[in-house]
Amino acid sequence: MMNASKYSPGYYLPPEDCFDWVKKDRIEKSPLWCSVDLRDGNQSLVIPMSFEEKMAFYKLLLRVGFKEIEVGFPAASETEYTFLRSLIERELIPADVTVQVLTQCREHIIRKTFEACKGAPSAIIHFYNSVSVAQREQVFRKSREEVKQIAVDGAKLVKQLASEYEGNFRFEYSPESFTGAEPEYALEVCNAVLDVLEPGPDNNVIINLPVTVEMSLPHVYASQVEYVHKHLKYREYVTLSLHPHNDRGTGVADTELALLAGADRVEGTLFGNGERTGNVDVVTLAMNLYTHGVDPGLDFSDMPGLVGVYEACTRMHVGERVPYAGALVFAAFSGSHQDAIAKGMKWREEKQLDRWTVPYIPIDPTDINRTYDADVIRVNSQSGKGGIGFLLEHTYGYVLPAGMREHFSYLCKGISDREHKELQPAELLEIFRTHYFDCREPLSVRKLHFCQHGAEVEAEITFARNGEEKTVAGTGNGSIDAVSNALKAFTGQSYRLRVYTEHSMQNQSSQSEAVAYIGLEFPEGGMYWGAGQHTDIIRAGADALVSAFNNALKSR
Repeated sequence: MMNASKYSPGYYLPPEDCFDWVKKDRIEKSPLWCSVDLRDGNQSLVIPMSFEEKMAFYKLLLRVGFKEIEVGFPAASETEYTFLRSLIERELIPADVTVQVLTQCREHIIRKTFEACKGAPSAIIHFYNSVSVAQREQVFRKSREEVKQIAVDGAKLVKQLASEYEGNFRFEYSPESFTGAEPEYALEVCNAVLDVLEPGPDNNVIINLPVTVEMSLPHVYASQVEYVHKHLKYREYVTLSLHPHNDRGTGVADTELALLAGADRVEGTLFGNGERTGNVDVVTLAMNLYTHGVDPGLDFSDMPGLVGVYEACTRMHVGERVPYAGALVFAAFSGSHQDAIAKGMKWREEKQLDRWTVPYIPIDPTDINRTYDADVIRVNSQSGKGGIGFLLEHTYGYVLPAGMREHFSYLCKGISDREHKELQPAELLEIFRTHYFDCREPLSVRKLHFCQHGAEVEAEITFARNGEEKTVAGTGNGSIDAVSNALKAFTGQSYRLRVYTEHSMQNQSSQSEAVAYIGLEFPEGGMYWGAGQHTDIIRAGADALVSAFNNALKSR
């Protein structure tokens, strides 16, 4: 039996109201980004990445555009140490990129870290100790002053070693478990560290406020961050950073509100891979900015390729419904959704809009190398005429009249329902051709000949039925009307030609072809459809007419 009474909030509110962030409705600019995939993400894997996999992932992060990359905890394992040394010795750190390493506030670990960083062209030494009430009382069993002294001693040592070792070093301090500490105490510890490090115009220091464990609603974290932002010493020379985890599933919300509250920088991982429920998802954060018209400074224009490298290196899977990157996040199976999307795309084309306003899709899938046919309009038994018609038009260029589009959609939905599967665009085309183009039995047209007599057209049509040919004459107010009258004379059948539409197409050889669609209504009821395609529009119409007639014969 679940017992909620044994839980109580473990967070602490600031000693003053800090809600200036509430007045803001959007993030105006992108934060600085630091990927921690190779450290926080790697240590959370069941099988940590090999040296080669880490190198492949590192190169991916460079391609995406990260300028700060936490490459490991070099004192933790030989692989971590060797990887960092290889980056430095093989000169694999671009001039505009800074690598970051993590170390606890323990002397031997800090010294090992500087050994690993020796000669680095640009490196951030990220040191930390836990300051939460739970950790102070239960793990360290130390007073507030004693815990603060651990941070101060760590700051003194990294400052000393930075002057002794070859390399270009910056400093970052994290009061680990910030969300479980009193905000005024966490601020006190950070300011004590800053007094040692002495930030200035040529010495920017990073203060990182980790959501080591999510404990609160996102607005509480934002208020905690705003409190530190307002009272941090040397603020103009300090970069205020965030490192949210996702225990409550609100890591993205924590980060967005904390950016409104004054933070400058975000540490996170691609797709949120990290300890327990994960780190904050940088892809989601960056793409959220993108959809609000803010350039995130990271390149996700090949999202499928990014997913492929990520899955290969980490052995993790990007879920089908993960925002932006999931295989089904743009997929619309619902008929009403498909209809709205199709009409929205048509509206955008007609109005020549620059802004993206298509219903149900917050971002143009082509921006991240996704396609409308494979990723947006998906066809199953729940689909509708709008989406199916859109797919046929967008992928293959066939613009069906409304009634035919509805008939075709029910045809496809029935097949999907019977076979219990999704239909791919190529399958739609095959169904379309089979049921409307290729209906050449029992009747077909072999020859056409027309003469104009004033307002009337006279036609001589050679029909074939069951291998026998016969030439029949017909007149009408146009070529298709003349063919229709000849068909009536040949078969003795009565019907009304209710729908006739046509349009041109370009085939792969650039030879213009025409497509015609015809709908026939018979006295006993029912509408029957056919289509034809030919370089001669009249022949295309004649084929469409006979296909529709054949469909009527089969049905009746």
